[in-house]
Amino acid sequence: MPVLSRFYGIIILMYFIQAEHNPPHIHAIYGEEAAAIALRTGELLEGNLPPKALSMVRE
Repeated sequence: MPVLSRFYGIIILMYFIQAEHNPPHIHAIYGEEAAAIALRTGELLEGNLPPKALSMVRE
């Protein structure tokens, strides 16, 4: 999974095989926590991030 961005200890990754990963989303890793977040809505699809980290990823 390619790394798209790194900021404040948060790593943003994304798969590029669309047929296997709908709806379009990114993966965010922060320390021991990881989450999948929908691109269009910012909805948390799975996993968990601390509130501040999740807010920065959504922004």
